[in-house]
Amino acid sequence: MGQEFVIKSKTLEDKINQLLPSQGGFQAGVDLSASTQIVPIVDLTESAEGSNLRQDLQTSLGFISVTAFSVANSASTVINTTGYFRIFGTVELDTSSVATVSITDGASTKILYTAQSSSGIRENLTFDFNVFLRAGDSVDVTSNAASCRITGVTRQIATISGDLVDP
Repeated sequence: MGQEFVIKSKTLEDKINQLLPSQGGFQAGVDLSASTQIVPIVDLTESAEGSNLRQDLQTSLGFISVTAFSVANSASTVINTTGYFRIFGTVELDTSSVATVSITDGASTKILYTAQSSSGIRENLTFDFNVFLRAGDSVDVTSNAASCRITGVTRQIATISGDLVDP
């Protein structure tokens, strides 16, 4: 038999109130406790949240869930809504061409991916990453030459508040 301990911690109480609002927080006379006895835990988080989809399947691509883009010798905004997104694709380029994927808030720009070729050999490169966009943020794709094509898809993975988006 294990020993029982009462835990008094305002930080833990606040976290429980935040994570378990349906429990109404702590009631009078209810304390957190700990035990030295080993108790097996069954994680029902996914079911409790209403999602029984494995994490790797949650990021699957579907006909309706992807938005395709293809840019050559121009710039294009490929995402301008809030949330979490996956962006992936390929870049075909040759001599003196540059392709970029960047994120901007309207005032400044940060380059997320750059592909540049200075050789005379045609190259084909791939990219795949996730981004988070706040209100006012957007993702732009730029190609500086007709012989430089950046092609790919975007897919929203979750809303700005972190709610998963099914494929």
